[in-house]
Amino acid sequence: MPASPTIPYRITPIRASFVQRARAAGLDDLNQPVERHIAAGGEPCRDALRRARPGEALLLASYCPFEQAGPYREYGPVFLLADPAAPVQGLDRLPLSGEQPYLGTGFLLRAYSAAERILGGVVVAAAEAEAHLQALLSRAEVAFVLARFTGHGCYACRIERA
Repeated sequence: MPASPTIPYRITPIRASFVQRARAAGLDDLNQPVERHIAAGGEPCRDALRRARPGEALLLASYCPFEQAGPYREYGPVFLLADPAAPVQGLDRLPLSGEQPYLGTGFLLRAYSAAERILGGVVVAAAEAEAHLQALLSRAEVAFVLARFTGHGCYACRIERA
């Protein structure tokens, strides 16, 4: 049986308007004040798609990765760099490399419809993540996939077909 063609995709970082509001106005998606922290090191920075380095200034805020109202709309805590970082590179592959990989050794991939309804999910090991992601993206009813950290179930990044 021939191998299935690879579906190109892109990683969508956290909304730029959210990051700007959190940094400039100090408010999150629930209109609450953001918290300021100094990184211990290893905190997942959603704006840079990397782990924080010890001593970096961070913001902790509530974020909603959804646009539509409904029972699946949710808010959760996210870390951001307090100061702008270099633009994120490698948005065409899962952030799995480096000394402290952003997504870690295992994470959750959850598929959603265009109506932002959950269609399924799978906990994956980093080594098997690409195959599972390709399987989810090959389903016509899947509009996007959210990667989530397994420890707390928090939002990590959004993945869409390119």
